[in-house]
Amino acid sequence: MRLRSKVLAAALTLCATALPAMAQECGGDFESWKQGVAAEAKAAGVGTAGLDALEAATFDDKVLARDRAQGVFTQTFVEFSNRMISAYRLKQGAANLKKYADVFARADQQFGVQAPIIAAFWALETDFGAVQGDFHTLSALVTLSHDCRRPQLFRPQLIPLLQLIDRGVLPANVTGAWAGEIGQTQILPSDYLARGVDGDGDGKVDLRGSVPDVIMTTANKVLSRGWKRDQPWIEEVRVPEDMPWDQTGRTNKLPLTQWAQWGVTNPDGTPLIDNGLKAGLALPMGRKGPAFLAYDNFDVYLEWNQSFTYALTAANLAARLAGAKQFDPRNPETGLNNDQMKALQTKLEARGYDVGTVDGILGTNTREAIRKEQMRLGMAVDGWPTPELLGKL
Repeated sequence: MRLRSKVLAAALTLCATALPAMAQECGGDFESWKQGVAAEAKAAGVGTAGLDALEAATFDDKVLARDRAQGVFTQTFVEFSNRMISAYRLKQGAANLKKYADVFARADQQFGVQAPIIAAFWALETDFGAVQGDFHTLSALVTLSHDCRRPQLFRPQLIPLLQLIDRGVLPANVTGAWAGEIGQTQILPSDYLARGVDGDGDGKVDLRGSVPDVIMTTANKVLSRGWKRDQPWIEEVRVPEDMPWDQTGRTNKLPLTQWAQWGVTNPDGTPLIDNGLKAGLALPMGRKGPAFLAYDNFDVYLEWNQSFTYALTAANLAARLAGAKQFDPRNPETGLNNDQMKALQTKLEARGYDVGTVDGILGTNTREAIRKEQMRLGMAVDGWPTPELLGKL
């Protein structure tokens, strides 16, 4: 046993020597922490240019302020989508689909991602490249990685960014969004490095200035998240006054024949046409609000952005660019304001649910907790928080 202990101790010592950069994931003295990142980067093959860039990176308090103030996602789906799907984005999106039709066609042929999908992300992220962000990208990622709130999201992006800088793909002073995304569709460094496509054939991948590179790389990223070629993503529907509401939800995918049997129809009331696929019934504002069939490809939107409101807005903008009409907001039940949502989340936490952070945002965990409590209380199970639910809790 003593010999085994000595062998184990020696192995642990060897591992600690081989992985000096992993000694501290976040927090502590900033400069000492950066030295650990530098050791990790050097072990990954990052040279002088990348290491010098890291040494010059600074802590940015403005980045932390943005990370803690994402109030936009407290808006309802109707509020958010009406603001984000503007007449300008629809008009400019249609123009760009025509202007770059040959590049979009190549992206569709090579990656199986339809043109409106790419154009919608391009519109929402930067208004087709017009607003790419002015945060110093490396300093932003260093700040968010050192901060112990969510280092697991940002630390994996540091080495890829340093590699891109070291290889001359990006300048050391590259700027972008506050969370470290770069370019016209706000690609993270790891995707830039692994999924970047030279769409214009000039021998380099420029996601800030080359539209063909942007289109092809974005398609490659979407495909990498599980996109299924030539399949739909969402489809607006009309739901009946009563149905098995506990069967609704994005993840409970059923044949269209089953939804039709329960009275779900096309928006104009005509019967659903069975396409052989399964879909969940997404009710972003409850059973009296807008309703959408969500196919497997919709899940890819949540891989792009975990906010259900953003994902459904992006999917809806893509549908509009593909020719769909504006969705019917219908007449949803009154929801909760920010303080009421926080109170609801606090009550759900007290009942043992994991709602993430008590932030007033109706995220996936909060929706699922609401559904379970609605079921327990004998209410219609649609995941929409109402004053009635808050009162019953």
